[in-house]
Amino acid sequence: MSKMRCALVMGLLSLGLLSSLALGERAHAQLNTQRQITIVVALAPGGGVDTLARLIAERLPERLKVPVVVENRPGAGGMVGAEFVSKAAPDGHTLLLMENASTLHKWLHKSVPYDVTTDFAPIALMATTPLLLFAHPSFPANDVKDVIAQARANPGKLSVGTPGAGTPHQLAHLMFQAAAKVDLIHVPYRGTGPSLNDLVGGQIPMIWATPIVVMQHVQAGRVKALGTASLKRVPLLPDVPTIAENALPGFNVDIWFGISAPGKTPRDVIERLSVAVREVTEMPEVQKRMQTLGYGLDYRGPDAFRALVASDHARYGEAIRAAGIQPN
Repeated sequence: MSKMRCALVMGLLSLGLLSSLALGERAHAQLNTQRQITIVVALAPGGGVDTLARLIAERLPERLKVPVVVENRPGAGGMVGAEFVSKAAPDGHTLLLMENASTLHKWLHKSVPYDVTTDFAPIALMATTPLLLFAHPSFPANDVKDVIAQARANPGKLSVGTPGAGTPHQLAHLMFQAAAKVDLIHVPYRGTGPSLNDLVGGQIPMIWATPIVVMQHVQAGRVKALGTASLKRVPLLPDVPTIAENALPGFNVDIWFGISAPGKTPRDVIERLSVAVREVTEMPEVQKRMQTLGYGLDYRGPDAFRALVASDHARYGEAIRAAGIQPN
């Protein structure tokens, strides 16, 4: 180091300015302990996603030394909350509880105010929950192979309910039709509750739903499970085969949940947040609570989570285009 530069460094040290010049970018990247972190949930309070967010948020302050709160910003199928986070300051203090429905928005809406693959910085995937195809006990099928046979014998006559258009459940319906080469009638409801009520009442033969919502009816014999959309069997229903093993190799539609930040958030902030989330998901009481909510722990770091977002965005877009669905 030259005498002039050495003198400059010593002068900066004496003035306390070295970190703001020589280490300015890294200093800027640190979390501000005088500010809180807000995890935005793009859905109304009280549901499973909201519960998951609060389960994580309650335990992050101990690790980050920063207050953490959950804020609900529902609307437009999750786009209101996602847009808010995408445009927030990229400093690690505004985060999104992201689910894979966000990878569908571009393919279903003409105007989406963000790009899910570039305007967010994935921090950590936390959990997944499987989708299953459920049926009324009177429906003459006991697995997915039977469903395909029934659908081919009765093209355009069998109905399948989902919680609504633009949900992963509808995506499972579309991908199932394409893979099985069958024609089923999609019946969108305003939530899983109404579709389940009609299934139990015999008004509709089949629905797509997560297991935790339907388990009590399965145990009571009011509903039967035909197949699991994920690649692994569900611990709650170990005797129910996956759709991939039973009829359609490679078939896989999960619902996943993770934490993301605005796209230009510095890497060292992303890494710090990711480690904190991993430590929380490893806590036994958190894992136990996640299991009772029907979630499976599936932690993945920033790079693996980013790859998942990009992969699902691409393959789901292909499925939607193949189904002939146009953005509205």
